[in-house]
Amino acid sequence: MTTSRPGPTSDEPWRRPDTGDEATSGAPTQHRPAVGPARYAGPPPTVAPPAGWRPPVHLQANPPRQLPPQDMISLDAQEQQAQRVTWGVGTVAGVILVALVCLLCTRALF
Repeated sequence: MTTSRPGPTSDEPWRRPDTGDEATSGAPTQHRPAVGPARYAGPPPTVAPPAGWRPPVHLQANPPRQLPPQDMISLDAQEQQAQRVTWGVGTVAGVILVALVCLLCTRALF
């Protein structure tokens, strides 16, 4: 644990240790601001790239292929079938859970 010395303690713990060199020890030098506030001069000017600055392209990509047409009627039928299977599995799981809860409750009571 450090103890404070008598006298001003504003920034004493943060000062550099005294090395014996007069230039680095002591109070820091005060920087004076320039005359008047500095104004923002804006972004630096931009220069347009030269006309042929891009490298030459040797390979061209193939155009995109056409997707096959979708049969919306069969897609709707498959979606309804999947929904019926999901509801069926959920119903079976619910019935099993209710039966287990009833079985556990009867064992706890009797």
